[in-house]
Amino acid sequence: MTHIVPPPCAEPGAPSPIEATGRPLRWGVVSTGRMAGRVTEDIARLEDAVLQAVSSRSRANALDFRERFGFATCYWDDGATRGYERLFTDPAVDVVYVATPHGQHYAIARRALEAGKHVLCEKALAINAREAAELIELARARDLFLMEAIWSRFLPALNRAWQIIDSGELGAIHWVQADLGFPAPYDVSSRLWNPAAGGGALLELAVYPLTWALGSLGYPQTVTAVGHVNEDGIDDQNALTLTYSSGAQAQLTSSLLAWSPRTATVAGSHGWLRTNSPLHNPTELVIEQYHGPVRTERFEQIGNGFTYQLREATRCIQAGLAASPTMPWEHTLKTMRLFDGVRAQLGVSYVNDRIPAVD
Repeated sequence: MTHIVPPPCAEPGAPSPIEATGRPLRWGVVSTGRMAGRVTEDIARLEDAVLQAVSSRSRANALDFRERFGFATCYWDDGATRGYERLFTDPAVDVVYVATPHGQHYAIARRALEAGKHVLCEKALAINAREAAELIELARARDLFLMEAIWSRFLPALNRAWQIIDSGELGAIHWVQADLGFPAPYDVSSRLWNPAAGGGALLELAVYPLTWALGSLGYPQTVTAVGHVNEDGIDDQNALTLTYSSGAQAQLTSSLLAWSPRTATVAGSHGWLRTNSPLHNPTELVIEQYHGPVRTERFEQIGNGFTYQLREATRCIQAGLAASPTMPWEHTLKTMRLFDGVRAQLGVSYVNDRIPAVD
């Protein structure tokens, strides 16, 4: 059985993910960066979504983002109050999408939940498992929706892969290999390289190769990690070996130094499955059975690919669910604990590990 539950929009004959599933939700977006822009484009595609408000530290950026996407209003830091704080007091906002650097996720998501807003927060949900657990307990106490935005879990190609694995076509799964790497120019002011932002290959990239291991084999019994830590104290490359009681293994690599194939392979006793590039947003699966035929399955996706996770968040909020069955709180906690263990092996620590990230 797969260890990731497909969302309803992945079921055969399901409506398009942009089709309305209930009452309109009014969205607030925290950040005006590149990721915020790409996700906002897909929010706008949903028939039951309203672009209500956006916040930024900069007045110019807030106004520009509002104009570019057609938000009803915008907020910015005014010297006394931060823009996102002003957004959270807006009674017209139902749900908040947080797209700031990792190091800010805990403080911003916490404030949003305290203000009574549902939250979809970019991965990693927090810097460590302690922060993630606190956010989850707050969402549980307030009966508010909270989900880590690991968008790959909701894509058609990945859900088809889980279906193939569950069918037994590949036999018993014995190993998984997945890598994701690109050469990111070093710039300590960039969130990728900034320790205060939670920079490094692990929190930025490793969840995508890990998703292939989880969907194929579930959470491991042991994790062994090696990698390189730069002079700023963050990992710029890592390699993880996951082992399972069945004897299965997964080898996962993430890098901010090297341009890698960016593919995933799942190998079983009866055959194998491989993605095209990139593994976190594939459009093709190649399947070969042992001494059998090879076939390629191709997939179309809507928009930038975020519509599927946005539909899940919308559906859950409309149904009164606090957590998504496809991206449950338990998985976020297990992943953050796994990453905490990896960072301990690599010797990577952040300010948030020592000081609660209360803003």
